Amino acid sequence: QVQLVESGGGLVQPGGSLTLSCVGSGFTFRDYGMGWYRQAPGKERDAVALISNTGRRTVYARSVMGRFTISRDNAKNTVYLQMNDLEPDDTAVYFCKTSAAGGFWGQGIQVTVSS
Repeated sequence: QVQLVESGGGLVQPGGSLTLSCVGSGFTFRDYGMGWYRQAPGKERDAVALISNTGRRTVYARSVMGRFTISRDNAKNTVYLQMNDLEPDDTAVYFCKTSAAGGFWGQGIQVTVSS
């Protein structure tokens, strides 16, 4: 069955960096676009960054442009989100999503930016 497992979250100070990873299984990873989304308490889940199946095309939310980078390694069935210059407003649960299986979500991982 389709599975997405996120890792790399945690607590970081403002201005710090984190890299999230998401490993996919149960589908042909290289055939599908992937994305990172986030949901802060009391807010809707929003797209942060999207990447095409080949990795050649990426799209970013305006709020993270220039600070976050999405990438993928199809040999490792993994998509990454490099997050730099983190701000308290980046605090949220981050979710990985594949367009496979009609759209499938990972379980989410907490990122907290606080001093």
